[in-house]
Amino acid sequence: MTSSQKAELKSEITAMPGWLRRPIGKASELSTVQRIIKQRQIHTICEEGRCPNRGECYAQKTATFLLMGPTCTRSCAFCQVDKGHAPMPVDPEEAQKVAEAVQLLGLRYVVLTSVARDDLPDGGAVHFVKTMETIRRSQPETQIEVLTPDFWGGAGVGETGQYERIAMIVTAKPACFNHNIETVRRLTGPVRRGAKYDRSLRVLAVVKEIDPTIPTKSGLMLGHGETIAEVIATMADLRAVGCDRLTMGQYMRPSLEHLPVQKYWTPEEFAQLGSIASSMGFSHVRSAPLVRSSYHAGEAGNG
Repeated sequence: MTSSQKAELKSEITAMPGWLRRPIGKASELSTVQRIIKQRQIHTICEEGRCPNRGECYAQKTATFLLMGPTCTRSCAFCQVDKGHAPMPVDPEEAQKVAEAVQLLGLRYVVLTSVARDDLPDGGAVHFVKTMETIRRSQPETQIEVLTPDFWGGAGVGETGQYERIAMIVTAKPACFNHNIETVRRLTGPVRRGAKYDRSLRVLAVVKEIDPTIPTKSGLMLGHGETIAEVIATMADLRAVGCDRLTMGQYMRPSLEHLPVQKYWTPEEFAQLGSIASSMGFSHVRSAPLVRSSYHAGEAGNG
């Protein structure tokens, strides 16, 4: 790191508001989940994405499992997850390893997410279903939420292929189907490279088309330069496709290689947006600087 980069990083850390700083948690509480995960060579988005809430979630013995390895085939400019080189083959034993971890941790509500795997013929949809089925065999009472990519990648996939991939997972009856739109329409290009705003809306629309009884969810990361009007317009677009649940949190730059933060939204602004979202008909809203898409996910599932 050059001296100018060090100065920039120091300046950015200094400028970060106090409300974004929180203790990571007790080492003993963190180690229980970390040990179980590392022993099985599986991954969580909590670690790969450097989630600011991982200390709290680990203390409560919860985690969001990252399927199909830690390397993504997309190159979103805000995301910490590894990218830029070929991913490893999918571990055929991963579903069993995740199920064992769920059982050992005694989880009642599990979130399964994944990197984008545009290199796989089905985008990883079958692997989601396999993992859900394996968890249910040992923990039939555990509710499972999925947080999926858009399932568009790969040559010649198109809307039909995307629909078929989503249908596989919907048929497996997740407790909630989450797909994050991440940012407003105007900023989708520079922020979510390889993704499209309307394509993400279509994921949520397809879920409702196949099974209207499954709750759908999406999330926004604020701080890329969006306006309040654009955020409200995005919420309206999500409601138009039947999205039931919404999370909103502050984007925090993982490194100098990622997009810089354009604005730190205040807790009061997040509260205002949360109230607007509730008034628009979202059944469950979490809106605060440190909120992430899987934070306290089970609360909505448990009413």
